[in-house]
Amino acid sequence: MGNQARVAAKSTALSTSTRNFPNRLGDSANVYLTSAELAAVGAILGTLPTPAEYLEYTKNLDSMSKEIYKYLNFDQMDNYTRKAAEANIA
Repeated sequence: MGNQARVAAKSTALSTSTRNFPNRLGDSANVYLTSAELAAVGAILGTLPTPAEYLEYTKNLDSMSKEIYKYLNFDQMDNYTRKAAEANIA
């Protein structure tokens, strides 16, 4: 959903946004901040998936998580640790 999107009052929505506060997406709407995978499964099912439903839909994903999430572990990346050592920060 874009930043200006609104949902029907008192509805439930899954959002991949990074922020949420009361009435942001709709009057009395229940908004759950989720991963892209969870939002996609919810969109397919039209409801919040159970853990079993989520795992069933995502079991065959060819995950790139090791490649994508390595940037969240920047303190373990050679380039960062080298620069930090040079600056005497690490």
